[in-house]
Amino acid sequence: MGPFAPDLLKGKVVLITGGATGLGRAMGEQFLALGAQLAIAGRREEALRQASAEMSSGGAASAPVFYQICDVRDPAAVQALMDAVEGHFGHIDVLINNAAGNFISPTERLSHRAVDAVLGTVLHGTFYTTLELGKRWIAQGRAGTMLNIVTTYASSSSGSGYVVPSAAAKAGVLALTRSLAAEWAPHGIRQVAIAPGPFPTEGAWSRLMPTPEIEQRLLGRIPLGRVGDPIELANLAAYLISDYAGYINGEVVTIDGGEWLQGAGQFNGLADVTDDQWNALAALSRKGK
Repeated sequence: MGPFAPDLLKGKVVLITGGATGLGRAMGEQFLALGAQLAIAGRREEALRQASAEMSSGGAASAPVFYQICDVRDPAAVQALMDAVEGHFGHIDVLINNAAGNFISPTERLSHRAVDAVLGTVLHGTFYTTLELGKRWIAQGRAGTMLNIVTTYASSSSGSGYVVPSAAAKAGVLALTRSLAAEWAPHGIRQVAIAPGPFPTEGAWSRLMPTPEIEQRLLGRIPLGRVGDPIELANLAAYLISDYAGYINGEVVTIDGGEWLQGAGQFNGLADVTDDQWNALAALSRKGK
């Protein structure tokens, strides 16, 4: 039995970017179980179709899970996404900015395309979805909640080597969260964020932890001695978007087993990886989906 009443999110229409897999999928399943109506978006139609079918038949959904292909790096696609979700459900109550991209690499090895790939999805994509939906809510006089998934190294006091584009992009998203918490609150629009530590997911984990040695090195930094369970993050997200969190605005909640306190810069410990090891890791990262 979970910690919430089964109708915690009843009547809320929730849109999750990157919602077909990983933490997006975990959050979506929990939101459905708590009574929400769900829309998911992503770049891969087959993944979206499969996730929608599986979640819709899982018994928790009060209505079929709606999906729409969307590359959040494209403002026109973002506009079409909002049109489609509003056309299907009539309105949107909650936006979860979860779409992301990341990989480990020495910064001097990065091309401008690698930088653009991360910043385009994480920073620009989050800004595009936030701006598009925020304009609609303000014009409609509708309150809403935006939840951004950032990271423990997004803080301006930390950052992290070897994931520099992600650190810069997530720091921008965190600044966006806090800035709009003040600017848009008079419109009834709340901004909240979650900063996860290590949570194994099929796609991101294969790019960030491509070998058991890298995995053990990084997991050794966590005081609780384990990685996070996706349901733990999903429960936190469910609370933050619920009416019970209505007075929380502009806050980022860290969920990392104490890793943040163990030492800033999640990937700084990779300084002793050799060039040959980086070449092998780069090949493994490119194979990650």
